[in-house]
Amino acid sequence: MAIRVMLVDDQVLLRTGFRMVLAAQPDMEVVAEAGDGVEALQAVRSTAVDVVLMDVRMPKLDGVEATRRICAEPDPPKVLILTTFDLDEYAFSGLKAGASGFMLKDVPPAELLAAIRSVHSGDAVVAPSTTRRLLDRFAPMLPPAGGEPQHKELERLTDREREVMVLVAQGLSNGEIAARLVLSEATVKTHVGRILTKLGLRDRVQVVVLAYETGLVRAGGHG
Repeated sequence: MAIRVMLVDDQVLLRTGFRMVLAAQPDMEVVAEAGDGVEALQAVRSTAVDVVLMDVRMPKLDGVEATRRICAEPDPPKVLILTTFDLDEYAFSGLKAGASGFMLKDVPPAELLAAIRSVHSGDAVVAPSTTRRLLDRFAPMLPPAGGEPQHKELERLTDREREVMVLVAQGLSNGEIAARLVLSEATVKTHVGRILTKLGLRDRVQVVVLAYETGLVRAGGHG
């Protein structure tokens, strides 16, 4: 079944360009478009959507607040933030609001399509190194964590799961984590799945954000 995509951007020309790229893909279908966050929220409630491409700077309701509201809906779609600037505070806010990743608007089409497929499958964070740099830059905005990480849910994790979480937060792929910990990739995938379940998180991006929020990983990417 085709991945159902919604385009949210106040620039009609940009939406047209994205729609043409997506329409050429046999596994993707643009099912809705919106020019602002209010329209996006209405569309999500009336149309079955798998992935939302979300602009951040829009009238009426910006992409960050729209992302927060969409992610609070029952069985919400995945959200990919589109931003003009790398390391943008809007992208940071979008990740905190529940987005599964962010892409630059001028990203090559092949990368955008790969990101949509990746987010839809739920098994990879988009550009983990970029996400980590973004968090490193904006970590001072997070509440200071003194001593042990302050988050009750982290107590549910086993030592091994906590170890895996730190490496996920540092931007390592399952394969890289497997090599580092001398485990099979399937075992790492199982650990990541348990971490998501125990902490009530949707994907790896939220693992990264929580690791920074709780002080499990410090700015600079070190646990």
